[in-house]
Amino acid sequence: MSIEPLSWGRGSTPQGDRLPTPPSAAPENQQWSVPARSANLDAVRTALTSENSLGVVITGARGVGKSSLARAAVADLGPDIWSLQLRNGPSGSSTPYGCLSFLLARLPQAYMGSPTAILRGITSLIRSDAAGRPCIITLDTSSSIDDMSAGVLLNVLLTGTAKIVAVAPNSSDLPPDFHWLLTDRKLTEVRLSNLNELQTRQVLLSLLGHRVASSLVSTYHQMVGGNPLLLKALVTEQQLSGNLVLSDSVWTLRDKVVLDGAASLDDIVRSRWSRETSQTREVIEMLSCARRVELSRLTAIYGADVIADMEDGGLLEIDESEYRWVSLREKYIGDVVRTWLSISRRRELRHVMLGGAEPDPASMTVEELMSFAAWTHECEAELSPGLALAAAQAAVQLFDPRFALTYADMLRRTDAGWAPAQRHKASAYLQLDMPVQALAALDDISQPELDALDPEEYAQIVAAKARVMLSIPEQAGKVPELLASARERLEPAAQDSSWPAPAVIAVNRVALSEFEYQAHAGNFSAMIPALERAADPAANPDTGYRLQSAIILMTALAFTGREMDALGLMRQLGGQLTDASHIVGLRERYTKEAFFVLLLAGQWRRCIDLLTPFSAGQLHRLPFRSAATELAAGVAYAFSGRGEAALEPLISATAQLELQPVQTALRTGYAATALAYAQTGNAGFARKYLTKLQRTSGRAGFAAECVIDFCALVAGRWLGDPEAVAGLKQGARRNLEAGRATVAGIYLLAATVNGSDADFRLLEEIAGHRQGPLADVSRLIAVGSRTKDAKALLAGGELAATLELDAVEARCMALAVDFARQDGDALSARTAQARLDILAATVSNLPIVPSSGSPLLTSRERQIARMAGRGASNRDIAMEMGVSVRTVEGHLYQVFTKLGVTSRGDLTGLV
Repeated sequence: MSIEPLSWGRGSTPQGDRLPTPPSAAPENQQWSVPARSANLDAVRTALTSENSLGVVITGARGVGKSSLARAAVADLGPDIWSLQLRNGPSGSSTPYGCLSFLLARLPQAYMGSPTAILRGITSLIRSDAAGRPCIITLDTSSSIDDMSAGVLLNVLLTGTAKIVAVAPNSSDLPPDFHWLLTDRKLTEVRLSNLNELQTRQVLLSLLGHRVASSLVSTYHQMVGGNPLLLKALVTEQQLSGNLVLSDSVWTLRDKVVLDGAASLDDIVRSRWSRETSQTREVIEMLSCARRVELSRLTAIYGADVIADMEDGGLLEIDESEYRWVSLREKYIGDVVRTWLSISRRRELRHVMLGGAEPDPASMTVEELMSFAAWTHECEAELSPGLALAAAQAAVQLFDPRFALTYADMLRRTDAGWAPAQRHKASAYLQLDMPVQALAALDDISQPELDALDPEEYAQIVAAKARVMLSIPEQAGKVPELLASARERLEPAAQDSSWPAPAVIAVNRVALSEFEYQAHAGNFSAMIPALERAADPAANPDTGYRLQSAIILMTALAFTGREMDALGLMRQLGGQLTDASHIVGLRERYTKEAFFVLLLAGQWRRCIDLLTPFSAGQLHRLPFRSAATELAAGVAYAFSGRGEAALEPLISATAQLELQPVQTALRTGYAATALAYAQTGNAGFARKYLTKLQRTSGRAGFAAECVIDFCALVAGRWLGDPEAVAGLKQGARRNLEAGRATVAGIYLLAATVNGSDADFRLLEEIAGHRQGPLADVSRLIAVGSRTKDAKALLAGGELAATLELDAVEARCMALAVDFARQDGDALSARTAQARLDILAATVSNLPIVPSSGSPLLTSRERQIARMAGRGASNRDIAMEMGVSVRTVEGHLYQVFTKLGVTSRGDLTGLV
């Protein structure tokens, strides 16, 4: 089944019908899709410049950019080419010499006596116009040209008068004589298909001129199926509507894409709509409202033949799941058609689909609930309280807080599900980084209403309130009192019961909230024994409580130095989640905590694997979309020392989060972006994002705050801020005292790029309380740096290489070079230097560079020395780095002393 989404759309309008056009006249705005077609452009260019070639035929569905590619290829040949553009007239092949009529009108009467004379006259006229220059004829046709025009063109090609670039949907649309030229390889066919997602990104960059958010790329690519013409129309419409905005030099979406009033896309859809049968139109209308329908249900209504024909025509796609869901292949069609339908028509289609009976929410998937709720809402019909409540929960689970608020508001205070709806409303507000409103939604539930709730729902309300209060610094301290009060109510009923009694389940939920509170505060060591008991399958039959406790235990182990135990538990839990798929939000929680566990263990590459966009068969992937996913990827890259790779997702994520805050993620974005810029040596932008971080309020849980604090301090260390180094050392001691050996080791490893013997002894001591390869790397760096043992540092570098921690490996190798040279160990020095030379290509700003026996330069000293060696004055350096001239002078004095040089010119080649 071929996919030709625009075989029924509008083709691009040629620059000038049947008029000769110099190559330079192809405006840039008509070549916006060319950046994604470099391989195709090379193929066309080769065909036009090859000696034995007569030209090229560019084929493909309408809208894929055939004409743009043809114009770009001709323009690329330079000003010495004479370009002639031909296009069929409105009467098509019925008019002799239709595409050559403007040349025919210029012929003297003497040439009009016979077809042979006309052929010679037009050929001579083309040669005369070309004036000795090579001629390229561009033939843009959507249907077969007339025989007389075909004969003239064939003669022009065979006599060497010109070469041709023919543009057509298929090679069969060209004259028959052209087919043997293709078969004989005198003409080359270049077939264009729709863009893949990477090409879509390239086209958007060309159209918009700035970075584009990954979510924008994936959204637009899915909507238009990679068709360039539709993509350009969609971009134009979204810019006009104000939904596509430039935020901090990144193009991103302000909200969901709504195509109401999208005139250009509307015209494209109508051009096909008018040629479809009434049954096909009704199926399109149905799917535009329902989004997707089970195959068996759709065929029962419209018949298998209709559905099969639509699938063969590329209108529908049917997935491989058990229910064989049917949806429109091009999503934008449904979005446009839906805007045409009246409320009464939408209700009529809904009645046809449901047969008069509303579905049972318990039997529906999360996606079904969302689709059905959206359809009902668009019909201005009321959802039953049960469906509205289920839809609100589904929207929270799918990270769609605005819809969750809409559905939760549909329940009245007198409805049985009103209190749970308030809970979902609070979760939605929390996702929108509005904790005060979330707390207000829960406080709206009166004490009599709380007393009337069953134990399980009461415990859920208490848990939701505790989670919200943790997001408000002045309320966090009141959480223990809230949980103690809940225990007083629930424990008497639970004492005489056993699982699965509601009271026991409720007590377990409150206990889980107590664990969450301790984790939020970072009190991991103290709660590990209780977590181990709660996570023991033999002691706890409550699957949900047991697995969620095990997830918290996994994180606690990772923070307290038991990284390998945490990774083992993570693997064990990953195999158990399938059997617990009924527990709402369990996978999401597991994946979020698994990210932190992997990050602390130095397994950043596996962190990236968690962020792979998931399909129906990959539901274990990180569930958060767009900004949160890009933020997580950027943090992983920054932790690995890959600042350049981190910047792309981080800049995109922060731009989106500035428009749509997600809990406290914006602060994480600012801190990680500052670190990435600092790693690349861009001090100005690093300080810019550190300033943004300082101006942004909020407080997250301990794990997220740890990431924010670490990124900000390490960014400061890269910038040469002594207070940042002191902050890292203080953080290391503070975490060590609290039993968080992993965090203490990571902080101290970052703080000791230029550490003292006492620092290295402490780093070695902390490594003894940890597990795994990252702990071994820290120990080897501590021992090697303190004892000046090149071999220990080489071993540490090799171990860091297995974790792909390039910056850490570079640190080891740079020290090894110096210490090996000091000891006269030429072999170790050469080994370390060779590895360092390789790393220099990937680590743009080395944390340490070898000093050939001299004391090592700090990162700030090295940065100033490089600028001074290039001839920059002290004042220029001060302005660039944002410091005083006196500070620059002091650093240069230290550089000259350490390197044993007396002038700026001597710095060239040393740093």
